[in-house]
Amino acid sequence: MTGLLLLGGLSSTLGFTLEEAIDILLVSLRDGFVQVSAFVAATVLIFSYVQYRTGGRIVTYLENNERMQPLAGALLGLTPGCGGAIIAMPLYIRGTVSFGTVVAALVATAGDSAFVILALAPEAALYAYGMAFAAAVVFGYAIDRWGLGVGRVDDAVSQIGRPMTDGGLATTSVASGGPSLPEYGDECHCNDHTHTADDGGVMTTISHGVHVLWWVVAAAGLVAGVLYLVRGAPEVSLEVGPTFFGLFTVSGLVGTSASFYLHFVGRRFIGEGEVGRIRDDFTSTYETFQHAAMETSMVTVWVIAAYLIYEYGILITGVEIATVAAAVGVLAPIGGALLGLIPGCAPQIVFAQIYAHGGIPFSALTANAISQDGDALFPLLAFDMKAAIVATIYTTIPALIAGVALHYVWPYAQFGFGVL
Repeated sequence: MTGLLLLGGLSSTLGFTLEEAIDILLVSLRDGFVQVSAFVAATVLIFSYVQYRTGGRIVTYLENNERMQPLAGALLGLTPGCGGAIIAMPLYIRGTVSFGTVVAALVATAGDSAFVILALAPEAALYAYGMAFAAAVVFGYAIDRWGLGVGRVDDAVSQIGRPMTDGGLATTSVASGGPSLPEYGDECHCNDHTHTADDGGVMTTISHGVHVLWWVVAAAGLVAGVLYLVRGAPEVSLEVGPTFFGLFTVSGLVGTSASFYLHFVGRRFIGEGEVGRIRDDFTSTYETFQHAAMETSMVTVWVIAAYLIYEYGILITGVEIATVAAAVGVLAPIGGALLGLIPGCAPQIVFAQIYAHGGIPFSALTANAISQDGDALFPLLAFDMKAAIVATIYTTIPALIAGVALHYVWPYAQFGFGVL
């Protein structure tokens, strides 16, 4: 009660009502799950299941086809989420793929923000990620063939710290002096499950139950999301009942609640499901579903945060982000490219959500899609910081070129392109 009174006093001070604030909260919690997370769940599940059924043969292919490595790295990076690009990192550290393959994977990856754009602006995703893939292939092969100044960049960051790998940066073939870390598999704990002493106890049982419920609600949310698109994305009122509006509202609110539970509580009892990462293989169908649920739950948390930041930001300030972005002109794609230097998916998800609301131009979205490395950079940072810094610098170069070029030469590179 005290919290509501404080929120009411704050809303009065800032010029909006408590009812408006609560309405934005509920609508954001609902829409984030139905409009984005349900589609994310389907996409992550498909990719994870393919990896499970193929028994890790993607990794074997990369190891055995050196000339195809940059192309294969770009294809891995192109898959939504960070799982595909993450596959290339330990292979580079072990000395089985080239540095150009690493850069190609990182340039092509759009991380978890890809799910947001695929769900809300699929046409924009087709163009942006197509350009990212082309840039990834070109830069990946160019680095392996000519180096493209890797040595000079290497010198510039040499004071940051000694690389933990023994071969430095590979620009042609790792077979002749590339990184090598035989103990990587023993030392890396990227894929460890995080369990507590309650393993097998009440909280573990509850968490597995929530996981199963989450998939039931996700299926309902996917149905509601498809119907929403078929109906032309109408305004949906908050409603509980046996109607389309009721299905949309209940699946959205319950799905978001279950996602928050799995992300903040459940992962401590049933494991993280390899959030943000992917192993060579999954051991069971259930584990595959768990990975998809945990990955999507993490995305849901950040999508909801993006919804609330955007909506409350407009409500409090009265300033449309699109107006600010239009005023800065070519600085918008430059800013998108520089934002991609930040490891991880959280800021990129927020950025993608702002684009879906018409807040930034397509040129900025494309620059960010090319520049960002998602969670894939973390394994490389852990074992060879210098290589990771050089790699993220290289992903920013094509991002700046593409973003600025789009701003000046492509008439559709402005606001709202491809948004449903």
